[in-house]
Amino acid sequence: MTLRHDFRSRPPEQVRVVVFGATGYIGRFVVKELVQRGYQVVAFSRERSGVGGRDNHEQVSASLAGAEVRIGDVTDPQSLAAEAFDQPTDVVVSCLASRSGGRRDSWAIDHEATLNTYREGRKAGVAHYVLLSAICVQKPQLEFQKAKLAFEAALKDDAEMTHSIVRPTAFFKSLAGQVEICRKGGPYVMFDGGTLASCKPISEADLARFMADCIHDQTKINQVLPIGGPGQALSAREQGEMLFRALGRKPFLLSVPIGLMDAPIALIEGLGQLFPGLQDKAEFGRIGRYYASESMLVWDDDAQRYDADATPSYGEDTLEQFFERVVRDGMAGQELGDAALF
Repeated sequence: MTLRHDFRSRPPEQVRVVVFGATGYIGRFVVKELVQRGYQVVAFSRERSGVGGRDNHEQVSASLAGAEVRIGDVTDPQSLAAEAFDQPTDVVVSCLASRSGGRRDSWAIDHEATLNTYREGRKAGVAHYVLLSAICVQKPQLEFQKAKLAFEAALKDDAEMTHSIVRPTAFFKSLAGQVEICRKGGPYVMFDGGTLASCKPISEADLARFMADCIHDQTKINQVLPIGGPGQALSAREQGEMLFRALGRKPFLLSVPIGLMDAPIALIEGLGQLFPGLQDKAEFGRIGRYYASESMLVWDDDAQRYDADATPSYGEDTLEQFFERVVRDGMAGQELGDAALF
């Protein structure tokens, strides 16, 4: 089928956009933003979605008001053809992410399933693909990063379909894991003084707006787009101090040597050679260490360092406002979903 490159000359209400990962942490906000902008939005969902598969079709439809919810399986090309791409389509927005970050799950979802949405979408005439990737793929050491990069390469190799590859820094809610502990009097735990890693956190709503911009903004076509939130980059220590300001208490910070993570990871990796079932546990340990020691900022390969100034800022929501809100209102409704690390 001929790709529908004329979609940018049509008003949003005449542009069909299929969103994958629509019920996930970011996907929900992307669907809401696209509906508000007037696009014809198809939200693709599993039979049971949400944290632990708690939501059925009716609940998903109610939560994604204004979108047409389709039920299917992203790992099955026939399901995608029948449910997502049963009519000509203009744009795909993929917010798919592996639920665990484990080796098999990463390649099954971040690569193979996402590749399915690209191939079947192309058959339906999709002319533009907006991919939610991650800024950490710049230094790929983990399986989910390698899987994401493999799919990015497939998009870039297509000379006819355009793309926007969005690589956000840390999400607000991924930095909120210690809010309840600190609220109850516990310490904010950080590694090696809390200065190893920094980020420019971005809210889910601001990220959704940026991704929606990618559909019609000519400057975002065929681009890799690292993106952070407003303001300066924040170290883990600065995030902890900010949280205690929101709590109205003196900072209670506990620094732990990051080297303490190495021996357990090495042990599990060794055991994984004998017991393959442990390999994912070793991968989870590597993921934790990576996020504790690597900044979520643009990597300057020439200078061999992360560059906060080169990391674009977008939006208006700040992490401080987020901390003040969850301290006031609690964490209800703040669930990251099954893919809690990403």
